Amino acid sequence: GFMILPVLVLLGGLPIKVAIGTDLIIIAAKSLLGFVGEVQAVETIDYGFVGLITLLPLAGMILGTYLNRRLPAPILRTAFGWFVLAMGGFIVVREVFLG
Repeated sequence: GFMILPVLVLLGGLPIKVAIGTDLIIIAAKSLLGFVGEVQAVETIDYGFVGLITLLPLAGMILGTYLNRRLPAPILRTAFGWFVLAMGGFIVVREVFLG
């Protein structure tokens, strides 16, 4: 999902703040479709885990909305770039050393 944002900004020409909201909607829709498919495929669902996985992004959305209203777009763009770089580094380290 995080790769959608650069595409929306660079290729779609959307402002960063609009692209972030659009990206979140796309991720939410994909997640909902995946959950509906999973409910049909398995007998039991751990609803406590589902609740946790639902609450954490909601908290992130609240924080993101707060930051979006208080920070200019260039700072958000730079912060997101560093975040993506850090997550990419984390994934590489995890795969190489914990593989």
